Amino acid sequence: MALSLSSSFVTLAFISLMLLNSCIAFKHKNLTYSSKYSDGLSWISGSATWYGAPTGAGPDDNGGGCGFKNVNLPPFNSLTSCGNTAIFKGGQGCGSCYQVKCSGHPACSGNPSTIVVTDECLHGICSDAQYHFDMSGTTFGSMAIHGQEDYLRHAGRLAIQLARVPCNYKGLNVAFHVEAGSNPMYLSILVEYANGDGDLALVEVLEGTPGATWTPLRQSWGAIWRLDSSHPLQGPFSVRLTTLTSGKTLVAQNAIPANYVPNTVYQSTVQFSPVL
Repeated sequence: MALSLSSSFVTLAFISLMLLNSCIAFKHKNLTYSSKYSDGLSWISGSATWYGAPTGAGPDDNGGGCGFKNVNLPPFNSLTSCGNTAIFKGGQGCGSCYQVKCSGHPACSGNPSTIVVTDECLHGICSDAQYHFDMSGTTFGSMAIHGQEDYLRHAGRLAIQLARVPCNYKGLNVAFHVEAGSNPMYLSILVEYANGDGDLALVEVLEGTPGATWTPLRQSWGAIWRLDSSHPLQGPFSVRLTTLTSGKTLVAQNAIPANYVPNTVYQSTVQFSPVL
């Protein structure tokens, strides 16, 4: 009887922890990383928890606080995570890639998994460590020995090692999702699939009119940027991106057509190099 009660208590404690610790919440390719970064990384200590379905992508809507859509599908494949303040960076850390691994639990494989920051976790257990990921169930389980994913997911809070790595969306260029509600006086775009740093410090657009100059957008939330215009905007729109980590710039000429349709993804013909 004592053994049964103890087991029940541990189970209830684990469930309570997970309930309290959830995030605020074309042709597909897989996210990979350059092999030369698989060794010799600067690993630092952090911690991890998980939320959502055990083999899911985290949020029920497969989105999150960065604005990315369908993170359960390629190229994300549910290998996503919320980041605390030091990782999420007020939304400017959205899209950055990390390798994570664990070794302090019997189910840990010690092998790294590559993940993308797609959401935020700012309170509770997420503020108890300098670097904390509240991972999707899929991500958390990916650090386990094959066949022991569920065992690892019952570990509760887990000590991990993490390292920043360049994103590499093989076969994909940077894409722009024109958000619902965009109109001639208001343009809102989600930037997706940026190689290398993955994060953004500045997004600018150039209208398709003679004498037009680059206009900076404001970060609306996460990886979504907006322009509230005092005049009717005229496309096609070129987009200039500047990364947060290393200040690299990339120009996508005429990436968004003049007759764009809101809630549509437009693939550019350019991409950052997959290095930091």
